[in-house]
Amino acid sequence: MPDDRTTVTELGTALGMLPFEAPAAALAARPPELAVADEVWDRLSALQRGGHFAEEFAAAWANGRAFLQSPEALRGRPPLLVEWTGGRRPPGDEVAPVDLRIDHVYLVSCKYLSRTIANASPARLFDGLLTTTGDWSTGDWYQEVAPGAYRRLYGACREAAGLGDLPEDPSAMSRADRRRLRLALPERGAYPPSARAPYAELCREVSEASAKRWAHNASRARAQERLVWRLLRMGNASYYVLGADPHRPLRLRVASPWDWRQAYQLVSLDIRPAEAGQPQVDWTVTYRARCGTSRLRSIVSEAGTPPLPVAAAGQSEPLVPGAGQPRTVRGHVEVRWSHGRFAQPPEAKVYIDTPTDRLPGYFPIDAPSGQAHLWE
Repeated sequence: MPDDRTTVTELGTALGMLPFEAPAAALAARPPELAVADEVWDRLSALQRGGHFAEEFAAAWANGRAFLQSPEALRGRPPLLVEWTGGRRPPGDEVAPVDLRIDHVYLVSCKYLSRTIANASPARLFDGLLTTTGDWSTGDWYQEVAPGAYRRLYGACREAAGLGDLPEDPSAMSRADRRRLRLALPERGAYPPSARAPYAELCREVSEASAKRWAHNASRARAQERLVWRLLRMGNASYYVLGADPHRPLRLRVASPWDWRQAYQLVSLDIRPAEAGQPQVDWTVTYRARCGTSRLRSIVSEAGTPPLPVAAAGQSEPLVPGAGQPRTVRGHVEVRWSHGRFAQPPEAKVYIDTPTDRLPGYFPIDAPSGQAHLWE
């Protein structure tokens, strides 16, 4: 079950799409168009009455209302059915982070104050290129790509923690052994002095090996393009993002790969190891906007220019402002312990550092207006 804040932002967005004047009125009516169980209604009503998430309710409601009114979305037609995933992962090979499905057609992701793209196993990212099905290693990534450095770090931590009875080989640790070592080390901050040099060595080797492996597996043009689509969270079909970043509401339509190919040209994907105090790989997508097409007339350029005019009959279509000029999307991957040091094999946490509304293929569905805010 999602946490309370996620429940409020996702279902508050859904309620905003229905024909009620305020969240309290919608909650009192429990409209059957929103297909959730009675216990979910009870929980959501209690959260609304408690007032702790008042700002989240207001912002989510405003986003749902904008989706209802947008000519790019429901066009003022209240939905007949709103389905909620409730944090459940949909079956199939789909990368779009869908939280709501409207009338069996409109797919909506509710993204509030998050830059995280994926939280995957390192092998799924660096070997599988973020596919959802495949055959890749499920072992300890640190031990796989930097075995010597990992063993030296383990030995230094084992000695500093006074746990000489633990196995000499880190791969021989049981779950109980991992828990003992995790609890004996600082939860955050610096490692014990004797372990700091081995940890710096591990960070360097894991970053370099991960970047090299990822770049090799994504070296073919077709694989690279598909990886870029996954990094941009593009699914098999177009969907919508309704949410907020630290500065503004997010009300966007996300292109499908088919749309993206028409609007943009991939120039390169640059993958490099980083020095960041933990194993990290930086990535940069370079792309160009193609010349004017009917699909691009309504795009607001990254420079903040207004929508493009429609060409008159017999005239050639206008160019997208900045078409042909290389532009970039930046992000990074943190390869870090899962649930504490040595507790479980590390995970690959993928971030987009470029603001969501500046991503190629993310098209605004409405103009800026005064709305409830989650930010200063």
